[in-house]
Amino acid sequence: MQLFRVILLLFILTLPGKANTIYNLIKIPNLEIYNINTPNKLRYFYALSLFRLGVEKNIVCLNPDKNTLDKKYKIIYKNLNRYSTNFLKKINLKYIVLCQNLSISGINTAGIPDNVMKTLIVDIKFDENYFERILHHEIFHIINDSYKDLFNENEWIKLNDKNFKYSECSTCTEKIGLDTYNKTNGFLTEYSKSTASEDMAEVFSHLMINAKRTNDDPILQKKKLFLKKKLFKIDNTFKF
Repeated sequence: MQLFRVILLLFILTLPGKANTIYNLIKIPNLEIYNINTPNKLRYFYALSLFRLGVEKNIVCLNPDKNTLDKKYKIIYKNLNRYSTNFLKKINLKYIVLCQNLSISGINTAGIPDNVMKTLIVDIKFDENYFERILHHEIFHIINDSYKDLFNENEWIKLNDKNFKYSECSTCTEKIGLDTYNKTNGFLTEYSKSTASEDMAEVFSHLMINAKRTNDDPILQKKKLFLKKKLFKIDNTFKF
């Protein structure tokens, strides 16, 4: 009986300690370890209960149900395992947080990248039609945020038709469609037309899922080469 009490006490003391350790790493409350033993050293956590982030607590995400979590983790693992440990270290990404119904100020979002905290929050309930693609889209934002000078937006803008103009920001436009165009004309999706950084992320994500829509579009060919050139400067072994 005494041994049982000691074991129980250790178990109780360990739980908050582990939670506090995770919080100290990435400043997100209510997380539990899902998998921290992966080939490329990414560490996966999931929300045990709802969490709120930000100065105004306007970032909200719910805890996922176990069946969805297990199913989506396999998809996420397959896609993110394509990035090498060395590349992830260079772009400052180490932690993946899995939750559902992720929103910022009431607006649903697929993911929230934070290269400073080395973290990507992923909404595992995001639309199935685009789920794999958005993983790479959000990874690109981590890349871009870590290498702003490398992915110069003015260079990118010059690749478009001279009469085209992006919106002021990705949230101040109605261009949010993620369906891939049949006729691209320099852009893969409606969302590509929102901002230069979102356009880069859309081209990158399509390349990572082996979409071939860039092959017969001269503007997209230039965008593809632009991304490859910059990515090879980060890691010359990078592969699409």
